[in-house]
Amino acid sequence: MRERVADYPRPPRLERSTRRVRVVLGGVTIVDSTECWRVLETFHPPSWYIPREAFAPGTLRNAAGQSVCEWKGEAEYFDLSAGGVTASRAAWSYPSPTPAFAAIAGHVALYPGKVDACFVDEERVVPQPSRFYGGWITADVEGPFKGAPGTESW
Repeated sequence: MRERVADYPRPPRLERSTRRVRVVLGGVTIVDSTECWRVLETFHPPSWYIPREAFAPGTLRNAAGQSVCEWKGEAEYFDLSAGGVTASRAAWSYPSPTPAFAAIAGHVALYPGKVDACFVDEERVVPQPSRFYGGWITADVEGPFKGAPGTESW
């Protein structure tokens, strides 16, 4: 079933998923989980929030900086490290999210373009075209997607 990101809501919706999510960095699988959440927001491919405990031990390292999302609250950032590779500020989480997003406390999202590969049900993800947004594009998600040059203010 195809999903049109133009039909996703604003404010965003949080949706549980049992699809298999796998992440590879430095040639090492650092995540393999079927217990994730998706955040669906108008004109954005889904961002996937993975349980922190699903990350291989030692792969998440606190990184400098914070940001604020009007919907989810204050974010903290992480470097990801595995197989001799470090991806700087490649992941983030909301340690104390707003009540509407309380379920993603203890979960971590990541930029698919900063790791070797991300997979959903073994389909390789295409990163959302953006330096700021971290959406995951799969064959069942239809654009247009916010994030490419000229689309940041949609």
